[in-house]
Amino acid sequence: MPDSTQPQQQQHPGTTGDMTPKPKDEMVDWTGSGLLTGKRALITGGDSGIGRAVAVAFAKEGADVAISFLDEKEDAEHTAKLVEAAGRKAVLIPGDLSEESNCVAAVRQTVEQLGGIDVLVNNIAYQSPADSLEQISSEQWERTFRTNIHSFFWTTKAALPHLGEGSSIVNTASINGLRGNKSLIDYSATKGAIIAFSQSIAQAFVDRGIRVNVVAPGPVWTPLIPATMPEGKVGEFGKQVPMGRPADPDEIAPTYVFLASNRSSSYITGEVVSLLGGETLPG
Repeated sequence: MPDSTQPQQQQHPGTTGDMTPKPKDEMVDWTGSGLLTGKRALITGGDSGIGRAVAVAFAKEGADVAISFLDEKEDAEHTAKLVEAAGRKAVLIPGDLSEESNCVAAVRQTVEQLGGIDVLVNNIAYQSPADSLEQISSEQWERTFRTNIHSFFWTTKAALPHLGEGSSIVNTASINGLRGNKSLIDYSATKGAIIAFSQSIAQAFVDRGIRVNVVAPGPVWTPLIPATMPEGKVGEFGKQVPMGRPADPDEIAPTYVFLASNRSSSYITGEVVSLLGGETLPG
């Protein structure tokens, strides 16, 4: 749980080292069973938080991993070391994926350095809370959409020629994409778009043997939180769910392994998996 007695505000995109407490994001207790042996994965936003935990879990399951990140070099290098410690190859790809050319370049570098792509995890996100719609500038609206949904489209489109039978795409959405959030209007809109986009391409890709699924977490303790939320609210983050705390990334990553692995989820596509700390949704 975030420490309400410690200053937590950071500059976006935030770093793991400045968080109190440090999130559990290294999958220390995870023992692989070969679920992704020989696979090659590209994880956007793989430097920290959920992306780091997923990268390490994939590596422990036998996958080589390309990690796309904005500019958090220290976090990215640490994640790469964790992947390599699991005996797999790690490729670091810096770049702002809110620009289409960088999405294309990230896919190209992954294919060149790993020999292909079998699993794509679209995971980058930006948010900036606002008290009202009027406070959201057109610049913020566009930045949120370019980062959170345009990048998913551009990266998926670039990766598609390299994906085929048995490939998997896992997209990160949010509980806010399922029910909205009055303080995160633009962010929630993009997360809802991710869900509809994913369900649509799941239908479009089924004949190609490519599965597409969504993970929609509730509160998760990642650098995005102290980097985007007001300092006074960070210490209360996640307390509203029945478990009374946010998840650690290590608690979210196993779902990505499940959805990426054909051995685990070969009959699952177009699904949204919500991890909400005890909260239930209607329907």
